[in-house]
Amino acid sequence: MWSGERPNVNDLRIFGCLCYGLTPAQQRHKFEPKSEKCILIGYSSQTKGYRLYNPKTKQIITRRDVKFFEESAWDWSNEKGRDNNHLWDLSTFDPMILDPTSETNDLNEAGHENNTIQVNDVPSTSQNHNAVAGPSNTNEVITDSSSPPQKVRDLNDVYSNCPVIEDYVACQFALNIRDPIIYEEAILKEEWKKAMKEEISSIEKNGTWDLIDAPENKNIVGLKWLYKTKVGKNGEIVKHKARLMAKGYSQQKGIDFHDTFAPVARFETVRTVIAVAASLGWKISQLDVKSAFLNGILEEEIYVEQPQGFEITGQEDKVYKLHKALYGLKQAPRAWYSRIDTYLASQGFIRSYNEPTLYVKKEKEGNIIYVCLYVDDIIYTSGSSCLLLNFKQLMMREFEMTDLGDLKFFLGLEIHQSKLGIFVNQHKYAEGLLQKFGMIGCKAADTPMNSNEKFMCEDGADKIDPSRYRSMVGGLMYLTHSRPDIAFAVNVLTRFMQTPSKDHFGAAKRVLRYVSGTIDYGLWYTPQNGICLEGYSDSDWAGSIDDRKSVSAYGFNIGSGAISWCVKKQNSVALSSTEAEYISATATTCQAVWLRRILEDLGFKQMEATTIWCDSRSAIHLSKNPALHGRSKHIELKHHFIRDMVAQKQVELKFCNTEDQTADVLTKALCREKFTHFRFKLGVKEFELREGVDV
Repeated sequence: MWSGERPNVNDLRIFGCLCYGLTPAQQRHKFEPKSEKCILIGYSSQTKGYRLYNPKTKQIITRRDVKFFEESAWDWSNEKGRDNNHLWDLSTFDPMILDPTSETNDLNEAGHENNTIQVNDVPSTSQNHNAVAGPSNTNEVITDSSSPPQKVRDLNDVYSNCPVIEDYVACQFALNIRDPIIYEEAILKEEWKKAMKEEISSIEKNGTWDLIDAPENKNIVGLKWLYKTKVGKNGEIVKHKARLMAKGYSQQKGIDFHDTFAPVARFETVRTVIAVAASLGWKISQLDVKSAFLNGILEEEIYVEQPQGFEITGQEDKVYKLHKALYGLKQAPRAWYSRIDTYLASQGFIRSYNEPTLYVKKEKEGNIIYVCLYVDDIIYTSGSSCLLLNFKQLMMREFEMTDLGDLKFFLGLEIHQSKLGIFVNQHKYAEGLLQKFGMIGCKAADTPMNSNEKFMCEDGADKIDPSRYRSMVGGLMYLTHSRPDIAFAVNVLTRFMQTPSKDHFGAAKRVLRYVSGTIDYGLWYTPQNGICLEGYSDSDWAGSIDDRKSVSAYGFNIGSGAISWCVKKQNSVALSSTEAEYISATATTCQAVWLRRILEDLGFKQMEATTIWCDSRSAIHLSKNPALHGRSKHIELKHHFIRDMVAQKQVELKFCNTEDQTADVLTKALCREKFTHFRFKLGVKEFELREGVDV
């Protein structure tokens, strides 16, 4: 009307319709839903966005990204057992006008709006009808004098809704360590003041920065203190660590940084190095680089502000120009990796082309040393004590290091070394997982999954809160790094992360019950006469009820213990068990080729073809000859890679009976006798049963 142009009404929606508002990533946990089911009640007068009401949380939020279902409405009949006083009465609310005293409009660091109103005990229309005096009260919600004031609850009601906490849990809460969040909180305690001074001293000693006048038209990156109490294996306090972090989210790509990728060691590589060391009777040692990222040399010009609490008097307006990286910078991991890679190469180490964090150095006398990197953790092993000592001294001269001695704890893995071999498990992690979900002291299960159960997405059971289920399954996934015996059960549970039911949650708790009874189990690697790689391949045809896709699985052993395993649902539906076994054998072959190359880098080239045991004669024939054309002509070309590897004598498929197929434990739920047998063949054994193992 004022501009002479027709207004755009595309953003107008039906009032009261059902909608889903996107929750910003900064305001939700990774296991929580990405959106909230709400009701449209209006439009924000202060920012571009819709105002939504969530009947479950009784909150009003403002969201810009919303998906509407204008033909649907909230089903108030499902609000069972709720008093009408607890329902929001939309008839008394003007969606276009907002009381500024009842809503807060805050912007978080990422720029997302965080507008929320808590709605408690708003009376119904019948209660408010007589309370409205006239037009001047149209923007107010007036309660009856007999009703309690908003945001006030009866004390008995509070107590009745509080969960009962057992005494031992309450004691654990009291003993939990709480780290400071902000600088003002940390400065009150002497141990954190000392930790911050040590961090600044380490930075200055390393020549990380120079104090200069603030340059014009340059991005100044902020700094933040981060505090962490490090605990030992038994929960004792080892160190109070204060880390000065750069606010990397304020960096601009192409100006402040370019490439950011930095490789880390794969768990298969770590287990392979451990298995080889155990087979040869070598000791594995560990070094920890102090403030590793501070050693990375920067190629870009980066300026940061002075750290809080350590501003130089009289020069508060100046900034630091970085020569080396700080934690939090986008390029810090890559800069550190480039620095240590260059240094190791200058000292005669050869980097593996198949694993960029694995380094090998061979001496003229025939001695050899292996070095494996995971950011600032370095593990190394050799049969020569002189070579081990020289490497440690070499690293300590170049970097500030902490000598941790024999490898005992690495990436959540607990390692016990002795003359009998090396034992790897995750006892502490498993115990923490059981404690987190209240399963300490639960009745143990013999197997991780009932052999008679089959799970599907729509099983008719009631749905549960997915966040707790996802957290539980995610914790079990990390436990599979030393427990291949639960790999299949965890794989099945991951299929229902979107909408889990009570049956799925019960299956996850059964896995925890099994872990509780086998908490001291792990992988046992013993000395061997030679290094020989052996694999197993199996599949479960049409094992998934929902889409009838098959499950592929493989496992590889060196000596007495497994070093690599995988359980994965196939991408396409197999038309026969032969096709399912053939696809699984191809995936096994790909892993076998990579492991053979890793062993060759370690100096143990496999002269003979790697044996892969398979219980399907048809799949074995198909891998050697283009036979069974009618049943295999539709198989994707990539799955025929196995034929070339068989022809080149890289791998050899051999037949074994189902009773001897170790990978069977990775494809289906088995009875207790079979499960125990195959678990033993994978090298998963109990630590306490082996005398003299602990050192």
